[in-house]
Amino acid sequence: VQLQASGGGLVQTGGSLKLSCLASGRIFSNNAVGWFRQAPGKEHEFVATINWRGGSTVYADSVKGRFTISRDNAKNTVYLQMSSLKPEDTAVYYCAAAPGAYGGSYVYQYKYWGQGTLVTVSS
Repeated sequence: VQLQASGGGLVQTGGSLKLSCLASGRIFSNNAVGWFRQAPGKEHEFVATINWRGGSTVYADSVKGRFTISRDNAKNTVYLQMSSLKPEDTAVYYCAAAPGAYGGSYVYQYKYWGQGTLVTVSS
């Protein structure tokens, strides 16, 4: 069971990036997936989560209206489209799969974690 996040990079304020989370193994199509981020010296921060079918999403207030989470179960991939990026969005972004069909906004609710991808937003 592995998750691999990709798509990070350096972008200017106001720019966009699309992160991908590719899952291998038996998990994924029946599991909620969430994105978290960790800025230097800070704790993991919830970003967004999507339920197993993709019909239910939840966003942190800090990214609502700017980020969109989606999934393609046929490709075992969850996406995080990030727009109108700000310097405060700079962090390592992690995807994580919950043990069930619905996730939440807490780290402990997710069992499987990817290695993270770095997003840097320059001012």
